[in-house]
Amino acid sequence: MQNNAVQYIYNPENLDQSDPLYTNINNLKSHEMVINIGPQHPSTHGVLRLEVVMDGEIVTNVIPHMGYLHRCFEKHAENLPYPQIIPFVDRLDYLAAMNSEHIYAMGVEKMLGISEEISTRTEYIRVLVAELNRLSSHFLGIGAYAMDMGSFTPFLWLMRDREHINRMLEWVSGARMLYNYIWIGGLYYDLPVGFEERCKEFTVYLKPKLTELKQLVVDNKIFINRTANIGVLPLDLAINSGVTGPMLRASGLRFDLRKVDAYSVYPKLDFDIPIGEGKMGQLGDCWDRTFVRIEECWQSIRIIEQCIEQLTNDHKRTRSFNPQASIPKKIRPPKVDFYFRGESPKGELGFFFRHNSNFDIPYRCKVRAPSFCNLSVLPAISKNIMLADLIAILGSIDIVMGEVDR
Repeated sequence: MQNNAVQYIYNPENLDQSDPLYTNINNLKSHEMVINIGPQHPSTHGVLRLEVVMDGEIVTNVIPHMGYLHRCFEKHAENLPYPQIIPFVDRLDYLAAMNSEHIYAMGVEKMLGISEEISTRTEYIRVLVAELNRLSSHFLGIGAYAMDMGSFTPFLWLMRDREHINRMLEWVSGARMLYNYIWIGGLYYDLPVGFEERCKEFTVYLKPKLTELKQLVVDNKIFINRTANIGVLPLDLAINSGVTGPMLRASGLRFDLRKVDAYSVYPKLDFDIPIGEGKMGQLGDCWDRTFVRIEECWQSIRIIEQCIEQLTNDHKRTRSFNPQASIPKKIRPPKVDFYFRGESPKGELGFFFRHNSNFDIPYRCKVRAPSFCNLSVLPAISKNIMLADLIAILGSIDIVMGEVDR
């Protein structure tokens, strides 16, 4: 039987010269080789492909290849009214959908000039659910990273505690991950009766668990040996590369948009901004990035406790409270270019709106995704390391591919 299959023969001369692989293959030394990690690999935390040039066990170059999870968010947004974009916003960083919704809704509200009309109780509820979601995001990031480093117990413990948060957010919105709860001008619904008391019980339960987590992960000798002095990110490189969030703060800069831009009710809340201190190695290494995320969990608990205090006293529920009272019936922004940013668990999440029509559909909705910018620094901090350390560095960045590819 004749075989009609086409036989493809590798020929470097036929490669596109703009392809990074072209340069790598033609510049390879006799003892170097190119290997691919991903896109189907558990340690890439999603469909990310890393093209790695190896000299034995030493990494000489890393080229991230993205696009395997591209969902055309920005193109969808050009064809939908502003309120209908929110379910797509949920799917950017799908581990922190409340934070993304909060930032997007505030951006549209400020563009419309209605941000002052939002009730204080509504803003406290928004911050409460966003900080619960920040805890949930950090739990998964820390747990998965500990599992990358060979420790399975922290992952199980953190998934147990994350499940409490998922159930509470499901109680609020009806969904466990993709909520569509924070609307432009308000909320889908008020908090369920008894939710504040349940949150207070959860914070009491969680504090000793975080103490155990610190002992089990960042104080663990094996974890320290695997992460200290690995993937050191100098502060000047972090700033020049657009790195934000825990990665930037781990390099020593106390920069958090909740304090810097002072949006929502964050100026009324008392919390600190943890930064890296280089306790176990160099400032800005993988250990510092994990340390900062654990410390941020403590600060989120402080914020949640203060929100509960406000929601049960000065801004407690009343029969007259309507979380949808400020929702505009028609959204007609002026012809304007507008940018708004906020602090998501991964860093600075920004939305750029260009509106130049009389309809309620944006001409352009550009997303400044923190995971994308943070991932861009990977080649610079992965030179001349062992292959196993590349996994440690990638996990410490804590990316979500839905946000990288958009």
